[in-house]
Amino acid sequence: MDADDVAEDLYRLPPVQFAAARDAQVVEAKRAGDAAAARRIAAFHKPTLAAWVSNLLARQKEEAGQLLELAEALREAHRTLDPEQFRTLSHQQHAVIAGLARQAGGLARQAGQPVSPSVLHEVEQIFRAVLADPEVAEQWATGRLTKVPAVSPDFPGTSPLAQVSSKKDAEPEEPTSAPPSEKAPDAAEEKRRARLKDAMKAATEAAAEASRRDDDVRRAEEEHERAAARRSAADERVALLTAQLGEAEEERRTAAEAADEASERVRDAAREQKAARRKSASASRAVERLSGGASGR
Repeated sequence: MDADDVAEDLYRLPPVQFAAARDAQVVEAKRAGDAAAARRIAAFHKPTLAAWVSNLLARQKEEAGQLLELAEALREAHRTLDPEQFRTLSHQQHAVIAGLARQAGGLARQAGQPVSPSVLHEVEQIFRAVLADPEVAEQWATGRLTKVPAVSPDFPGTSPLAQVSSKKDAEPEEPTSAPPSEKAPDAAEEKRRARLKDAMKAATEAAAEASRRDDDVRRAEEEHERAAARRSAADERVALLTAQLGEAEEERRTAAEAADEASERVRDAAREQKAARRKSASASRAVERLSGGASGR
């Protein structure tokens, strides 16, 4: 049994189905006598909902390629301290991340798993981590991410421009002597480059903060829309119940009037009944008297 093939199938499943399917594959591997595959499969971690949604997009080669290419361009802009490229890509990243998160949410709906705005916010966090960290990008590209990655504290927030790879930081190039025809950078140029790097870092932090505030505003607007929809539904319900109450009150008044009229008719009928009984009794007595007089003769 090929554990990688099993992983490919498992990580396509919605998270609620993952554990049962993984355990079934472990049993199958053991039944086939492949203990190594069984151990590997058993070690597969269930993805969070946000990670699974992001993995759906990772399998869309064109969209995934768009994000990975942007990630490399952003890192290159930071490495080379290219301010023009930095500005262009910094503006581009927000639109790309938001657009890809919406596409990922659409893929989740097509798979029968609609997701909330808070989950889509976590998907955007994953995409920012992909832009910031080559290792995260490589893991995400496999379609087997299991959780929202933790971003290194060396990065400004989840900004995609905050870090040059640790290998380059840890292993600086050996200094070489400048050719006689070239002059070493003077102190003023070094200071300018240092200020530029600091300015790019500050701009990156500000962009990340602005993006977070954009997310906050979007979530607040979505919550407002949901609350407004609930209020509208409640208003409609109140209007319906008010109309029904008016109808019920009118029906009550009509019934009360009918009851009053019926009560009057009962009283009239009772009076007529009493008079008729008196008349009947009087007639009976007259019959008796007449009958008695006739028999006396």
